[in-house]
Amino acid sequence: MWSGQLPKIAVTMGDPAGIGPEIAVLAHARPELFSWCRPVVYGDPAILRRAMSVTGTSLEIAEDGEPGPGRIVVAAPCGLRPEETPFGQPSLPGYAAMAGYIQSAVRDILSGKASAVVTCPITKEGLKAAGVPFPGHTEFLVHLCGGADVVMMLAGDRLRVALVTIHVSLKEALDLLSPALIEKTIRVTDAFFRKYMGMPAPRIAVAALNPHAGEGGMFGDEESRLIAPALEACRADGIDATGPYPPDTVFYRAYHGAFDVVVAMTHDHGLIPLKLVHFGDAVNVTMGLPVARTSVDHGTAYDIAGKGTASPASLLAAVRMAAGMTVSACEQPKADQL
Repeated sequence: MWSGQLPKIAVTMGDPAGIGPEIAVLAHARPELFSWCRPVVYGDPAILRRAMSVTGTSLEIAEDGEPGPGRIVVAAPCGLRPEETPFGQPSLPGYAAMAGYIQSAVRDILSGKASAVVTCPITKEGLKAAGVPFPGHTEFLVHLCGGADVVMMLAGDRLRVALVTIHVSLKEALDLLSPALIEKTIRVTDAFFRKYMGMPAPRIAVAALNPHAGEGGMFGDEESRLIAPALEACRADGIDATGPYPPDTVFYRAYHGAFDVVVAMTHDHGLIPLKLVHFGDAVNVTMGLPVARTSVDHGTAYDIAGKGTASPASLLAAVRMAAGMTVSACEQPKADQL
């Protein structure tokens, strides 16, 4: 059960050459951060001091003790020096360090030293260069956690979208769609909302693939052939999943409160409406991991790194959501208490 103590959240600094260090220090300059959690930054003090110099922030940096207003607690430093990774110029030492931050954070969460991880941006090329044999952040986290069926969701206060397929071509996405994959996405989404969002019966809207939800087969049969069987299987187990709804109206309905989350078949189907509403404050959530993980919804932004113009809005939203997820998970009664 929830003890009332603020959760400890591991914040990985991301690529040191990008804006991750800047948004980390800017977030720590905001007092509301410490009303949600006890943040610990997995990064390097020298890189954070450089970020403070360009953002005009003045914070104490410590490698032990408790975080609090005016203070950044740093864990797992790699000894990285600013000259090894100039602003906007990614380097192998920086890549290796960012991979190390992630590994250390996940290790500490799995051992109970932290409650959730919030990740600042990295690059797939950087992971590869650092010798990490996984195509991205999420796959690396799945490996570190021992494997899991995961689903990507982007979320804001007014709209949340879970994706059946993500970073593949549209043609490949259509080939990948199957009743089993759609059913898995709905089930992972339902379990996540029950555990982490405090919703015992989340209302899941499933978006169709074709215009007008196929118009009775006139514009395609994927709705009846792929989506309907997945919906039937999920509803048979008590999951409140409905649809398939025409994509051009379902997001409007969800925005106005008719649903808690929309499951979209492809990346752009779901993220165009999401980013139209939540471009600056969306949170990337990995559902299905054995640990709570959120992330900023933007990249390393090498082009503005070091200019002091980066916004911490998405990071603040990601930390706030991770803290809320942790509290919701802790408040659930255990099996022996039911």
